[in-house]
Amino acid sequence: MSGEMIDKLITFLVTLLVVVGAYLAIRYGLRQRAKKKKDSALFNQIVLVGIASLGVIILIQALPLQDTTKATINELLGYAISAIVALSSATFFGNMIAGLLLRIINNFKAGDFVQVKESSGRITERGLFHTELEDIDRNLITLPNLFLVVNPVKVTRSTGTIIMTSVSLGYDVSRLKIEKALYEAAEMANLKDPFVFVSSLGDYSVVYEVHGRQDDVKEMLSATSRLNAMVLDALHKAKIEIISPSFMNQRPIGEQLFIPEDLSGKIVDKQQELNAEKVVFVKSEKAEIVEGKRESLEKIELKIKELKEQHKQATDQEKEEIDKLLKRYVMLKEQREKSVQENLDELKKDK
Repeated sequence: MSGEMIDKLITFLVTLLVVVGAYLAIRYGLRQRAKKKKDSALFNQIVLVGIASLGVIILIQALPLQDTTKATINELLGYAISAIVALSSATFFGNMIAGLLLRIINNFKAGDFVQVKESSGRITERGLFHTELEDIDRNLITLPNLFLVVNPVKVTRSTGTIIMTSVSLGYDVSRLKIEKALYEAAEMANLKDPFVFVSSLGDYSVVYEVHGRQDDVKEMLSATSRLNAMVLDALHKAKIEIISPSFMNQRPIGEQLFIPEDLSGKIVDKQQELNAEKVVFVKSEKAEIVEGKRESLEKIELKIKELKEQHKQATDQEKEEIDKLLKRYVMLKEQREKSVQENLDELKKDK
């Protein structure tokens, strides 16, 4: 092996070490930044993709090969990139641009309830090309960002949402009696501002809907189940049968009422009721906690910056008080960063 070839090989190895070292250092820096900044995954992915692409180009130029061979490799690389762009531009770049657009609009964040066509659940992750949901079966659904842009996205408001259920009852029961029972059911289910709709008039029955506002959106599943249960109890208490009118035509039963015995308070202990959301939305709950801690960390950093500005213009006596306060905020910042990292590590394990 000639001395020139050895020099080229050494140059390539040094370039390789520099490129890999730079990539690892930038990735580490981005991970540290991710502890403090919310919604930083998108920015991190863009930077890492750009750095990796630039590193590949640099390594190709540093290969210990002849110039004609390098030119051939560069030409093939150009053809490959052109083919990839042509074949995947509609999806690859479309999803990337859609991801940027969703961040600009920022109509949902980690932990929010969303529904897109048949898919619904809580947001667990927002990436450059995809958004991940956790559904009521604890399954993770990956949706391309382009899909979220071209389809309507229903986002449950964090200030509260409307919970509803419907029931069909016969024409022989007074509407006023039914509406009174449904209002009582909504109140027993702890829903605010309840209202009742007469949804439709069928051939054999009337469909009633009872609605109410649920402030804690994290308990949507439990609230819906509780409302259904209270509707049953309220209608049975009012001696209203919940049974299809056609039942009479199938099996004559005389004047018997199909209402179960009132066992309210005898069997179900409300303190032992299972909170479905704690079982279902595990990963999304962790993602929301991380989001909240990042927001808190940003406020702490702003406070530290504000205290440092005050320190410059303060008197000696005031500086002592500011230094004590600044020290407490710095310690709080370190604790919060450590907590965010622990939550991120736990979130990565939950796949």
